[in-house]
Amino acid sequence: MDSVTALRRIAFLLERAQAATYRVKAFRTAAAAVEEMGDGELADRVAHGSLEAVRGIGPRTAEVIREAASGTTPRYLERLEREASSPLAQGGESLLAALRGDCHTHSDWSDGGSPIEEMGRAAAELGHAWTVLTDHSPRLTVANGLSPERLRRQLDVVAELNERWAPFRLLTGIECDINLDGSLDQEPELLERLDVVVVSVHSKLRMDRAQMTKRLLAAVRDPHADILGHCTGRLVSGRGRPESQFDADEVFAACARSGTAVEINCRPERLDPPRTLIRQALSAGALFSIDTDAHAPGQLDWQVYGCARAEECDVPAERVITTWTADRLLAWARDKTAS
Repeated sequence: MDSVTALRRIAFLLERAQAATYRVKAFRTAAAAVEEMGDGELADRVAHGSLEAVRGIGPRTAEVIREAASGTTPRYLERLEREASSPLAQGGESLLAALRGDCHTHSDWSDGGSPIEEMGRAAAELGHAWTVLTDHSPRLTVANGLSPERLRRQLDVVAELNERWAPFRLLTGIECDINLDGSLDQEPELLERLDVVVVSVHSKLRMDRAQMTKRLLAAVRDPHADILGHCTGRLVSGRGRPESQFDADEVFAACARSGTAVEINCRPERLDPPRTLIRQALSAGALFSIDTDAHAPGQLDWQVYGCARAEECDVPAERVITTWTADRLLAWARDKTAS
């Protein structure tokens, strides 16, 4: 194992375990510093003990680099791999094995922490056949949402990456804000060009139940909407945040009729929707999308959280669009007839 691979693997495992961002950043920064060196410089610095003189490399990361350079697996990495051998959640294994992709991920083009290429590479290494890039829409300025111009540039970047990545496919998408009136926060012409559109509420989460119901109904009935993201907006850790109130039976029935899938969001602080709503959506006949909402490579391994909850609620694999091939997903998103 080379030093860069070891450093990136450590960062991935730290992200997977929800470690503090500064710890993760230390290893990714060190990996970038090593990449900028030639093989000769790296060997010379290892031999003369001058790694820590390089900006971005500290004592802990230098130790990892030295151990990898000597041909051994770094001890810190071995420890993290042992810890990672324990499952993140109980159950969900059979559904997890059936998944082929992830419909909700973010890059550093909006509020993610890693470049598009790094997110795509990590998804492929996890065994995904495809992944959808869904950075935020313009209205969410706090998350550096993409203006129409920036989104158009991103589409060109994704097209170039896909030329190199086959058979893995990075699909184009967006997490589009649901405006107060239920309209979607992006130009319709651009939404038409995207492979997958996730629609989510990020503002006025405590609005009146009737108003929120009307807002969600308008969004899920929009012909561009493919997936209703983290529908209650709840947070179950830290300071927490209560669930938005809406008529779930009415909204999920509209999802079933329009072909808009209900997301089972895997982020540990969200786990949204709660089990009662998953069961209601199932009874309504809705499809589901088990998504990580990953903002970093290690978070792409969080799908088991959603799979465990989906299996507990008896969601069959055939109702989960993230078990589909990319071609089937694209056909469904285009005309909603492939379900």
